[in-house]
Amino acid sequence: MNKVIEGKRYDTETAKYLGAAYSNLSPTDFGYWEEELYRTKSGNYFLHGAGGPMSQYAVHAGNSSSGGAVIKPYTIAQAQRWAEDNLTADEYESIFGKVDEEKVKISADISPAAKDTLDKMKNSKMKSNGDVIEYLLTLAGQKNG
Repeated sequence: MNKVIEGKRYDTETAKYLGAAYSNLSPTDFGYWEEELYRTKSGNYFLHGAGGPMSQYAVHAGNSSSGGAVIKPYTIAQAQRWAEDNLTADEYESIFGKVDEEKVKISADISPAAKDTLDKMKNSKMKSNGDVIEYLLTLAGQKNG
């Protein structure tokens, strides 16, 4: 499934699949639903949700309902919250990096060029965006301190 929302393309075929959650019902049950979290190449998160005519993804037309599917853009905070609720700790950390109870979560909007630079700076010692940002802030502090 693919959709353009607010000028951004979200495509389940080209984005990186990150994890899924399913209802405890049979796929043939009208209440069945499934959700899949994705990240686009440009770092945007989205949820692809689908379900039967009695699920939260139902499409209503008059007195009848049918199954449906949607794509919902997610902020990083929404994606992290969804992952916390639906994935294991190991799956979460493979997506967002190691959880350190001594750290504070932040989010920032940066240009695509800056995101490319951030991605290139990651190496075996710096596995997450947070590691790179912390490294750069430490260098800036040493230079200005």
